[in-house]
Amino acid sequence: MTKYIFSLVFLVLSSLVWSQTDTQKKLEERKARLMEEIQLNEKLLREQKKKEKSVVNIIQAQNSKISLREKLIVTNEMQAKLLNDDIYKNQIQLNKLNRELKLLKDDYANMIVKSYKSRSERSRAMFLLSSSSFLQAYKRAQYMKQYAGYRKNQGEEIINKSAEIEVQNKKLAEVKNEKIQLIAEQEKEKSVLEEERKEQQKLVNSIKKDQKKLVAEINKKQKEAREIDRKIQELIRAAIAEANKKTAKKSGAKTVSTGTSSSKIVLTPEGKIISDNFKANKGRLPWPVKKGFVSIKFGSQPHPVVKTTQINSNGVEITTDQGADAIAVFGGEVFLVQIITPIKKAVYVQHGDFITVYYNLSSVNVSKGDKVKEKQVIGKIFTDGNGKTAIKFSVLQNDVFLNPQSWLVPN
Repeated sequence: MTKYIFSLVFLVLSSLVWSQTDTQKKLEERKARLMEEIQLNEKLLREQKKKEKSVVNIIQAQNSKISLREKLIVTNEMQAKLLNDDIYKNQIQLNKLNRELKLLKDDYANMIVKSYKSRSERSRAMFLLSSSSFLQAYKRAQYMKQYAGYRKNQGEEIINKSAEIEVQNKKLAEVKNEKIQLIAEQEKEKSVLEEERKEQQKLVNSIKKDQKKLVAEINKKQKEAREIDRKIQELIRAAIAEANKKTAKKSGAKTVSTGTSSSKIVLTPEGKIISDNFKANKGRLPWPVKKGFVSIKFGSQPHPVVKTTQINSNGVEITTDQGADAIAVFGGEVFLVQIITPIKKAVYVQHGDFITVYYNLSSVNVSKGDKVKEKQVIGKIFTDGNGKTAIKFSVLQNDVFLNPQSWLVPN
């Protein structure tokens, strides 16, 4: 019964090997992305500090780096847990192999003893000659041949099992070594994180005397952000109304009521397919930049510098390298190109009844009505006077803002 339970446990553990390996691979990929984002963040931080124009920008970038470092530490912890599981599975397999080897050796030893006793009592020739018939002699000869073959097979199996144990020992040693390295790396990351938090606190303390001024500036920017969002919705509603009129005209149908036509896109059969495809890719869309990190998240949240002040964002702000391109996250049609100021623009791309907005571009490569492909460059991202290069990226269904981070590939 115990042997049966052990075998069942072993089979269950073995069935998890492939999924475990796949998870390890995904964690490695995530770790590589986080390391790349941390390096970019550090580069941008150095540039910000060199210019010394905006302590707030430095604090925001530092906050993002701390957040990325925390994610990296969590990823390392998940990897360590998987390694522990690997060590446990390897040890179980090693124990099983050792038990099997012991049984083989005991069986082989007993067989050798029996063989020796048998040889001492009568010789092989006498064993055959004492047969009462030719058939019996033939059967005895076959038996001795099979017995010799069995002994040989047992010896070979012992050699193979010993080699298998040696391989398993090596695997176990490698996994244990990997775990030791990961623990060392984790301790280093925690130490760096602690230093970054101390540095962050110094920066926050340095602007405390100007907190009232800073809060007033935050409120002003929030007002501007709300106005931008209102303008985006207004432009989208107007564009939806115009598009719906064209659709109704083509189909020969009567135009729907103004309230409905200005808030929801009337989908053609082709538009319905595109919309369904976009929806099916939720959580798998590429980022609108080749590399970067989220400096402001979606939704209501404490301000990254003045934690007592709440801010709200209907998109995500992604900070990237100076001169970086804005990239379409999904195939679609350019719905609108907005000229915000002579040096700031925005591109709206329609995907059925979904719309992606790429805000804060210095130049655009597309025009209204253009078809764009996934990962196509649609413009250049604007860099402000403090040297900060950031795109505001939004996802809407009709005129309703959605959380872009739930649509993009997780970092």
